[in-house]
Amino acid sequence: MVWRRALWCLALGTVALPTLFPLFWMCSVSLMPALAANDYPPHFLPPSSTLEHYRVLFSRLDMSRHVLNSTILASSVTALSVLWNGLAGYAFAKLRFTGRDQIFTILLATMVIPGQVGMLPLFLMLKELGLINTYAGIIVPGMASVFGIFLVRQYALSIPDSLLDAARIDGAGEFRIFWCIVLPLCRPILVTLAIFTFLGCWNDFMWPLIILTDQRMYTLPVALANLLGEHVEDVELMMAGAVLTVVPVMVLFIALQRHYVEGLVLGSLKE
Repeated sequence: MVWRRALWCLALGTVALPTLFPLFWMCSVSLMPALAANDYPPHFLPPSSTLEHYRVLFSRLDMSRHVLNSTILASSVTALSVLWNGLAGYAFAKLRFTGRDQIFTILLATMVIPGQVGMLPLFLMLKELGLINTYAGIIVPGMASVFGIFLVRQYALSIPDSLLDAARIDGAGEFRIFWCIVLPLCRPILVTLAIFTFLGCWNDFMWPLIILTDQRMYTLPVALANLLGEHVEDVELMMAGAVLTVVPVMVLFIALQRHYVEGLVLGSLKE
């Protein structure tokens, strides 16, 4: 009934308000004049709106370079991750080879190991390869993940074997089968994986901080951390930088949320 749906929407909106308030306050403070955020009682809306802090970020602090760095890295990692995780997930789901199940079990077991444990050996490996202070040092480790392989594999199990066998009988190779049949059928879960990967890479702070030494190559989270050390008292400027970090991924998530929900719902119904 209409009234019952209205009550549910009202209840969900009431629960969501406390989580949305920090975002609202962040955007509001970023538009306030300097030192206005320190007034008491605090302002929930800007007494007078200004874009001065955004102009400072892009002119004096060259934040546009860091935004571009994060965009290039997150986009590259996402594209490669979708490709490689898709290939590996399809292989573990539909191809028969010696030790397939055993290898997959070992991969799953590594998911219980905290990522911080592997940072030191990974750093030493990249150092031997000469990838320190390069974008490749960030892109290569993000090209595939056990979680991504598992996600695609569980979804790909639902693809009928008869469909793949028919394509093989018609002379299609495995890569063509993957590109023309598997990828379109796995689109919902691949979009979900792409969202996870993009958000993770865009917000990643620790690994770029370890790998990159040239400040011109810093990603947005690392650049904002340096900004905190230099402008710790300038709350409005910091909030403007936080808006630059949060808003792009929020827009991306809202734009793709239909595919994201579809991937999770359909994935939960697979074997």
